Amino acid sequence: MLDLNFYKDKRVFVTGHTGFKGTWLCKILAMAGAKVTGYALTPPTNPSMFEIIGLEKDIHSVIGDIRDFDALKKAFDEAKPEIVLHLAAQPIVLTSYEQPAYTYETNVMGTVNILECVRLSKTCKSFLNVTTDKVYKNNEWCWGFRENEPLDGYDPYSNSKSCSELVTHSYKSSFFSDGRCAISTARAGNVIGGGDFADNRIIPDCVRAAIKKEAISVRNPNSVRPYQHVLEPLYAYLMIAQRQYKNEDISGYYNVGPNETDCLTTGQLATLFCKSWGDGQKWEAQQKDGPHEANFLKLDCSLIKTTFNWQPRWNAETAVIRTVEWTKVYADNGDIIGKTEEQIKEFFGI
Repeated sequence: MLDLNFYKDKRVFVTGHTGFKGTWLCKILAMAGAKVTGYALTPPTNPSMFEIIGLEKDIHSVIGDIRDFDALKKAFDEAKPEIVLHLAAQPIVLTSYEQPAYTYETNVMGTVNILECVRLSKTCKSFLNVTTDKVYKNNEWCWGFRENEPLDGYDPYSNSKSCSELVTHSYKSSFFSDGRCAISTARAGNVIGGGDFADNRIIPDCVRAAIKKEAISVRNPNSVRPYQHVLEPLYAYLMIAQRQYKNEDISGYYNVGPNETDCLTTGQLATLFCKSWGDGQKWEAQQKDGPHEANFLKLDCSLIKTTFNWQPRWNAETAVIRTVEWTKVYADNGDIIGKTEEQIKEFFGI
């Protein structure tokens, strides 16, 4: 499905490389021998995985705003990438309610800016825009969304990602119908894993409470989400970018999520975390009301499975166990670079 040797000496441009997913992605690429240039703002959290594992030593890191086209194009042109993976985003639903304009500027115009760089490029052959499972108009039905469902996210984050999808579709039809660069999007489910320190996310909230030996406060414990370990979608992103590089015909719009048995409620995920963490850790439902969030969300991943013969590797329980393992090494000031590389090698079979 994926041959990491393909990336050896390939020039790869990653936006959003200082974030949680971007850091894991760039570490994988660096281990594969790729020539990686990252473009992003300074790390969005303190602490940050980017700094903890010293990623700046492994890649060429450019600090810049995806909304600044001139700065982005300068970094892009210097990198002369063959492959572009676009992860830069304002990714938090609650933050999008607080800063809607910034969310749209980043998630929509940021996509326009990177696609403009690709449009003007003579070297790029494969582009992947990473969006989200929340791009769909959510009717709260019990089956998984398919790629041909209407795109109409409710909150500013989800809606801005719907717009990012539509921008990508337009650029693909308008400027890349000649096949000179394959264009795809990947709509990933909720990711968990070691190194996520964001606010208002379930696993980081669990970690913070557990380290303080406090009960975990869970918002919307009955909400169903397609949880997966961060390495699952990253594998899929690299697979899509590689395969379409060689065969433009398979470029498209792909859901990336777990099997249906791993679509859990937030409360069930918190229970798995408490079991894995031990020490009598417990969680409790948060009482106060918050802004609207979807209660039920699943993905139908039949398309990526049939097109690429792809299957998820770690179930939800394994994903939580690996997250706790990473976190405890970090909390104990252990060899966190070694643990990161160990989990990548285990997952990718290298």
